[in-house]
Amino acid sequence: MQMEDKNYSTEIIRYNIPLPERTNFEDAYKQAGRCLQASVFCLGYQVIHGSEEPNHYIVIIHWTSEQDHLNGFRKSAEFMPFFNLVSKFYNNIEEMKHYNLTDNQWQRK
Repeated sequence: MQMEDKNYSTEIIRYNIPLPERTNFEDAYKQAGRCLQASVFCLGYQVIHGSEEPNHYIVIIHWTSEQDHLNGFRKSAEFMPFFNLVSKFYNNIEEMKHYNLTDNQWQRK
């Protein structure tokens, strides 16, 4: 993912999901992913699962900018279907913040 010279933003959402809810959580994000893929404001996403702490999930969403996320995606036709799928896990959120890229990065290609 090329993100140089842009105002891209990465949203990090940390969840604590108990064992009985994990399948529902993962299924909800599989469906919600279609809404993200349909959005012109979303550049990609990942859902990662903790191995040492299996109740922990991190959702990483790359946006064209923080403002595009807040004022574009959240006002778009894709937002309500996305929100309806994941909102049942709102009380399981431990952190939901935006982060900006720095020049200190590397990725093997």
